Amino acid sequence: MKPMIGLVSLYDETKESYWMLPGYAQGLEDAGAIPVVLPLTTDPESLGRFAETFDGFLFPGGHDVEPSLYGQEPSEQCGVLCPERDNMEKAFFPLALATGKPLLGICRGIQLFNVMLGGDLYQDIPTQCPSDVEHHETPPYDKVAHQVQVEEGTPLFEAVGVREMGVNSYHHQGIKTLGKGLKVAAKAPDGMVEAVYLPDHRFALGVQWHPEFSRLSDENSRKIFSAFVRACQK
Repeated sequence: MKPMIGLVSLYDETKESYWMLPGYAQGLEDAGAIPVVLPLTTDPESLGRFAETFDGFLFPGGHDVEPSLYGQEPSEQCGVLCPERDNMEKAFFPLALATGKPLLGICRGIQLFNVMLGGDLYQDIPTQCPSDVEHHETPPYDKVAHQVQVEEGTPLFEAVGVREMGVNSYHHQGIKTLGKGLKVAAKAPDGMVEAVYLPDHRFALGVQWHPEFSRLSDENSRKIFSAFVRACQK
């Protein structure tokens, strides 16, 4: 049977509406899963049912993570925040993690994993950690922005099978201090953490780039979705 994967909704504050980029859902569908977009709620019963019902969970990109969640005040360079996402994910991530079911975090998702496990972030890479590496490319977002070095023995390496790969990049925040239990799966040439995982979890991988944008042109992006879906089937 196809696994059902809960996909945390994106939020449009101008329209006060939930929405989803098709690449996330289509990437899961193409890999053999049934994606279901979860509404943004903090209702304990609803969150508990989500955790119990689905076979895995994808935490997508989106707004900047609320700095108070990692003990900081917002800087002038901090982007738009989304209390609706922050409140739900703050309540839901521990429940999803406790199930032992597979987790995939993309862009904001990797940052959320890190913050929820006690780590912190650079609120703005260009001003706090400047480098020559392009971390915030212009459209189209499916082109390679830089290379990453992949650590062997990680879920990412098991998925793609290469020590170096090109990735797209569209973020201005990034991991500063690793959260408890997280290990680095890949780094950019400037040392910025680009992928993390939990070694004691069946599958818990976060990537800073956007396989949902590059999946049609990049085999490694498709392999990430496929590895996640396979883990959800076990």
